[in-house]
Amino acid sequence: QVRLTDSGGGAVQAAGSLRLTCEASRFTFRMGWFRAIPGKEREGFSTLFTRGDSTYYADSVKGRFNISKDSDKNLINLQMNSLKPEDSAMYYCAAKHGGSCDPQMDPAIWQKYAEWGQGTQVTVTS
Repeated sequence: QVRLTDSGGGAVQAAGSLRLTCEASRFTFRMGWFRAIPGKEREGFSTLFTRGDSTYYADSVKGRFNISKDSDKNLINLQMNSLKPEDSAMYYCAAKHGGSCDPQMDPAIWQKYAEWGQGTQVTVTS
């Protein structure tokens, strides 16, 4: 079982930036970031194939967010720029065992991710 610890959330004004970090006991095949708003389906918006460089971004964050890994420290980082009030949510790091190295063939479906961090709140004010 993989242990995940999320950190880096906070409150920021619109157009600002935040950097989230997921500390993992080890990497799995694919790691991802999800976010949740009460009453809405959990959204998988960015994933990373840890054995290569392929990444996935949802249209809602493409061009603004960047996912990366630090293999020496077992960290999955999420740089979030140009934040919008609609980005406000609880953010979770998650781990998936197996799948496809091609993110187009491995959609970010939360039910397929086995382990989860505890979440970190992001609040963007206008």
